[in-house]
Amino acid sequence: MPVDQIVIQNTGLVSSIGLTTPTTCAALRASVTNPTPSRFMGVDGEWIMAHQVALPSSAHGLDRLVQMAALAIIECLEPLPASGQRGVPLLLCVAERERPGRLEGLDDRLFTDLEKHLGINFHPTHSAIVSMGRPSALMALIQARRLIHEQGVPHVLVAATDSMLVWPTLVAYGDRSRLLAQHNSNGFMPGEAAGALLVGRPSHAPGELQCVGMGLGLEPAPLSSGEPMRAEGLTAAIKQALQEAECEMHETDFRITDLSGEQYFFKEAALALARSMRKTKPEFDLWHPAEGIGEVGAAAGTAMIANAFMACRKGYAKGPRILLHAGNDAERRAAAILSWTGDLK
Repeated sequence: MPVDQIVIQNTGLVSSIGLTTPTTCAALRASVTNPTPSRFMGVDGEWIMAHQVALPSSAHGLDRLVQMAALAIIECLEPLPASGQRGVPLLLCVAERERPGRLEGLDDRLFTDLEKHLGINFHPTHSAIVSMGRPSALMALIQARRLIHEQGVPHVLVAATDSMLVWPTLVAYGDRSRLLAQHNSNGFMPGEAAGALLVGRPSHAPGELQCVGMGLGLEPAPLSSGEPMRAEGLTAAIKQALQEAECEMHETDFRITDLSGEQYFFKEAALALARSMRKTKPEFDLWHPAEGIGEVGAAAGTAMIANAFMACRKGYAKGPRILLHAGNDAERRAAAILSWTGDLK
């Protein structure tokens, strides 16, 4: 039995390679990347390269997260009149609580600071903080679906903002040899970004990006466990999403993931594919926006969905049905199936 569907009506995206969805996605499509030396030095005595957002101000910490999120939200809410923006539920995605160097105020100040910056009051009871890191946006879509179909909410705003360019964070990951460097290829390049998604009910008109299936899973052998990893959590999330979408893995056309360079997660994705694919495909493209914008933590999910949204609208998607999946350093795994209802040029 098909589940209730939701539609991605618009997006906003702020990254190191663009301050809007079209500019960022055009750069991703052209394989443009823009890492620059950060103001932090690594253990090898070299400046840490990072994907830094070119904001008009030099704000740091929580203020920087607010400014990035505000830019993405303003772009995303553009289709709604000012009266329709007031009272919209905001599901705000941020870093997981176990993140080393996590900024103070993410759970109690960021939301209110964002409201003040935008001059918008979001829904007081339906809004929430989703602090699960990279899979947060996919998990927030499940909450958005519940609000739309069970609470009768016409629109839900899913937003994310995150930065890995925090000194305690970089020290912790550097000490664990997880940062990409000349002496370490098994690592990620830190970045920062913000994204926003306007979610609503499907109108069943051509040219809609529908979310037709979602799934969650728990990985019993996360990155730091030292246990053999068999991708059980990611496989479970993908299979649940496929079941909701009433399709098989080989019937999806390509994948967009949060992979950012570490071998553990590439291996996990390969194992999950092998355990979920019942028929072989001649090709099955794997897109990972982190290649262009770096490891952006909780903003990864919104970047993935914005990438799919623009690829379908501009006609360069590999097909109408897209598998998304993401996972954090702990056990949380999430997957979603998106389906484009229009023509691909």
